[in-house]
Amino acid sequence: MATLRSYVTGSWHTPGEEGAPLHDAVTGEEVVRISSAGVDFRAALEYGRRAGGPAIRELTFHQRAALLKALASHLRERREELYALSLRTGATRGDSRFDVDGGIGALFSYSSKGRREMPNDTVYVEGAVEPLGKGGTFAAQHICTPLRGVAVQINAFNFPVWGPLEKLAPAFVAGVPSLIKPAGQTAYVTARLVEMIVESGLLPEGSVQLVCGSAGDLFEHLTEQDLVAFTGSASTAQKLRTHPVVAARSVRFNAEADSLNCSILGPDAVPGTAEFDLFVAQLVNEMTVKAGQKCTAIRRAFVPEGLLGDVAEATAARLAAITVGNPADPAVGMGALASLGQREEVRRALKALTAAGSIVFGDPDRVDVVGADAERGAFVSPVLLRVDEADRPEPHEVEAFGPVSALMPYTSAEHVIELAARGQGSLAGSIVTGDAGFARQVVLGTAPWHGRLLVLDAKAGKESTGHGSPLPMLVHGGPGRAGGGEEMGGVRGILHHMNRTAVQGSPDMLTAVTGRWVQGAARDTSGVHPFRKHLEDLRIGDSVAGGPRRVELEDIEHFAAFTGDTFYAHTDEEAARANPFFDGRVAHGYLIVSLAAGLFVDPDPGPVLANYGLENLRFLTPVYPGDELTVTLTAKQITPREGLEHGEVRWDADVTKQDGSSVAKYDVLTLVAKRETPDLRGGQG
Repeated sequence: MATLRSYVTGSWHTPGEEGAPLHDAVTGEEVVRISSAGVDFRAALEYGRRAGGPAIRELTFHQRAALLKALASHLRERREELYALSLRTGATRGDSRFDVDGGIGALFSYSSKGRREMPNDTVYVEGAVEPLGKGGTFAAQHICTPLRGVAVQINAFNFPVWGPLEKLAPAFVAGVPSLIKPAGQTAYVTARLVEMIVESGLLPEGSVQLVCGSAGDLFEHLTEQDLVAFTGSASTAQKLRTHPVVAARSVRFNAEADSLNCSILGPDAVPGTAEFDLFVAQLVNEMTVKAGQKCTAIRRAFVPEGLLGDVAEATAARLAAITVGNPADPAVGMGALASLGQREEVRRALKALTAAGSIVFGDPDRVDVVGADAERGAFVSPVLLRVDEADRPEPHEVEAFGPVSALMPYTSAEHVIELAARGQGSLAGSIVTGDAGFARQVVLGTAPWHGRLLVLDAKAGKESTGHGSPLPMLVHGGPGRAGGGEEMGGVRGILHHMNRTAVQGSPDMLTAVTGRWVQGAARDTSGVHPFRKHLEDLRIGDSVAGGPRRVELEDIEHFAAFTGDTFYAHTDEEAARANPFFDGRVAHGYLIVSLAAGLFVDPDPGPVLANYGLENLRFLTPVYPGDELTVTLTAKQITPREGLEHGEVRWDADVTKQDGSSVAKYDVLTLVAKRETPDLRGGQG
């Protein structure tokens, strides 16, 4: 029987021992063996730091994002093989798509985030410049740079594809290499995934390493620049978090642990309403997808006490329609648990839970199975419990990590908020109601204990991805028992792999460090108009000044008549003077912006293709008839776009009047052609 290989220090490693057997969850047959014997963990980490890190950091955020997109496309073309292999883990076709497509989707999502929300640079500038001196010669800016270590990623057995990819994606965009250690039961799926990644040749060597088997002395060799992301049980998370090296070196540690997630049915959602049906359908789905082996699955279903019987009856009826069996059969709605050991864990947990309530549906010890042997495979029936005493401790403390959920009654919004909190922290919760007031009260009351909350009503139900669907643009993590981390969450997930540093200095020095023009830094007003320069020829600080332009009363009146903006401050002298902010009639803010554009725009066709917006616009000082306006436009940020014939330029616009005071400040966003692109005719305003 073959033994899984690890991929470390740039090559495939075959263990020197036979290893422990891994079994098919459906048939019980041995699939492969697993061992990490002979892996040099110190060398693997050092290789990631020495080879992988520098290779990734040479790329900009946009280039890394483009590679993730290419990798996602490569894996999507080969996902049928991953689907087929996942059958052996007990996963149905739908389960596999949830895992495989979800993981590939995370790559696409982070690729998009990297290109749209990160700069085409190797440093991320965070927040606004902080002035530190009155004269404008001393300021500070926060920057984020990638840690110089390895992201060690320890994954759970239930998502052998999504788990590694949702951790790999933000780490790679950040510029940090990954070392993936899958859970044993389903490691053969992850191993094939990593083989596909390596075979693609898309990622720089050292970007990804794989260890199949025990973690050995891996943690002994961690440094303050490494990170650990763990998904699994709360007890294991606690052991790893308190490892002496993790503690002594302040290794950045993120855990996503099991949690007793809840779903709450609103009092308005009585039988016959769309919300009642949504609640029941969602509960059954969460119990049966991946055979309930999801860290976000609904373990506690809170129902108004008068509706407990109705919900129990409707849920049991839906569960009775679920076929359990060999996931290769398209008619099967729920497959097996990941292993026989996992089935025994579920049965042990159920013994504790049944002490608190009664079984409404299912039999922990027996299940009718289609196309497989119920005993040789790790099959278990969906089990729905009814716990009439919601204050019993068991359902708030014991998790059966399988197709198990408990129905419990509540008497008021305050009561259900208290019950939800007894889970001591959850990854995800849901409130199913059409009552906006109830939703607000419960969301605000339960939010401190949850990483994510879904408010589901008839309107959202048309597009909702469901209670437990992980979404890479949203937080995936939770407080307390859930681990206290945020494995995902858009740009936050990327920045988790970077160090935030406050840089203090003069505007010129901050401009040099960040690649962003800072107010007070030098401007270059020599040479041609910056709108005549192609993207490659532009430099940060290139500037043009225009004006003065006198604002006449006739301009204000014409603008009011032309646009229909006849607000009294522009048209009624007496009313304007009565306004505490003005001394008389004032120019429209948008008139000021329009006049400013006329002062800086170069009208002829050229490299500037379009103005696609303004940001951070503020009107600072009133403009009265007779005031003279001057505008200074300065290239603030230049962002080439990979694979496109143009890039983006952000310009700092400062409109002042004759006394030097700023009347408006804003950023102008333009699209500018690259030099090799033929000039396109069109306006630049």
